[in-house]
Amino acid sequence: MNSRPTEAVYGLHAVRALLTRHPERVARVWLQHGRQDAKAEEIERLARAAGCSVQRVELRALQARLGEAVHQGVMAEVRPLSPWGEDELLAALGQAAEPLLLALDGVQDPHNLGACLRTADACGVLALIVPRDRAAPLNATARKVAAGAAETTPVVVVTNLARTLGQLKAAGLWIVGADAEAPRPAQQIDLTGPRVLVMGAEGVGLRQLTRRRCDWLARLPNLGAVQSLNVSVATGMLLYEALRQRGVH
Repeated sequence: MNSRPTEAVYGLHAVRALLTRHPERVARVWLQHGRQDAKAEEIERLARAAGCSVQRVELRALQARLGEAVHQGVMAEVRPLSPWGEDELLAALGQAAEPLLLALDGVQDPHNLGACLRTADACGVLALIVPRDRAAPLNATARKVAAGAAETTPVVVVTNLARTLGQLKAAGLWIVGADAEAPRPAQQIDLTGPRVLVMGAEGVGLRQLTRRRCDWLARLPNLGAVQSLNVSVATGMLLYEALRQRGVH
């Protein structure tokens, strides 16, 4: 039995995704009294089918646990996935023919982390890499925005992102960094084959150490007056350009 403390995952989509994909990791489901609609009933049915405890609780109990989070009247106590380290990441590379990785450099908003995770899951990303310091934590807010993707796409927490990128280069991957001032647009960069796509924080962009690890820098189209895109939007654009080049329809 996993003895680590449980984490709270809340929101209809996130809890349903967990019960569908990884019911063995759900310890208990809380449903707010009064929620008798079809979506809440589906959550309860999935939970009971998986042998999970289901508790009907008052709104104040959810608020005491989750604060002002938009929980939609549902929360799950979940045994969290263990974050991958560099060893697990490097071992997984050998099992993927053309691995596609995503790295976030200095992204500190958990909403953006969750949105990036959701897109990474949709695009078949092998793992998402984040530095241990000065980065958004994979907390309940990020998990809710990810809508279950935090339970399917491993998050690799590293102490030194530039060093990890160097290890990935040595393992045969090419590093592509997103940069609004890059000389070449993303569609002119080869995003097929083993690749790591690196996204920087809004406004700040990639740190110099990270930038120096990149084999190519790619810019995304921007015809407006705002200089930088939201990082989760830019991540989606670059990932789907990679899928387009890889012939995924």
